[in-house]
Amino acid sequence: MSPNPFLRQEGPTRQSILTLLKTKWQMNAGELAKELGITEMAIRRHLYALERDGLVKPAMVRQAMGRPTHMYSLTEEAEYLFPKKYHTLALDLLEELDEDPETALLVTRMFEGRKRKLLERYAGRMEGKSLPDRVRELALIQNDGGYMVQLEQEQDELVLHEYNCPIAQVASRYQQACECELDLFESLLGTKVARTECLAKGGSRCTYRMNRIEAK
Repeated sequence: MSPNPFLRQEGPTRQSILTLLKTKWQMNAGELAKELGITEMAIRRHLYALERDGLVKPAMVRQAMGRPTHMYSLTEEAEYLFPKKYHTLALDLLEELDEDPETALLVTRMFEGRKRKLLERYAGRMEGKSLPDRVRELALIQNDGGYMVQLEQEQDELVLHEYNCPIAQVASRYQQACECELDLFESLLGTKVARTECLAKGGSRCTYRMNRIEAK
């Protein structure tokens, strides 16, 4: 996902527009102008910027009287700007399984199953690529997942840093998440991977190191 557009906005007006569209579902420029007490021209300028950033989308809606009007609503990307607590739900469900001796083993099986699905999803993107290109492809995959990846090359090593962990709350409680990620990387890259730092264990980032020279 692109950087939070709020960082580029002029004051709180666009945040207010997004909040109104979240609560009202659909509104046109006139309705937004009336609600916020500013001119319709100013609203349209903000809507144009929000549409450019991929946060709102217009749809032509016919009215009972008069001409059709453009109604604006949030895009799927905009939904990520609002607070979410998926990790709380995930932890509650995992703890429910973990606390029952009859289902505790299912926790590890769930993480293993997630690893298999991710491997099936991304394995095709690695085919026919050299190790450095596979590492770059992995960085793209992880960036798309919100991991904030930076790549470095140190003599004979390729180094991948992750500065954000979208599942940090879960990984801090269940180390299976970290172990499955390491196994996934090794399977996708086809080489041994060493994790030398981990956010879930108090590190400032997750760091993975791979020998730059592929084994014969």
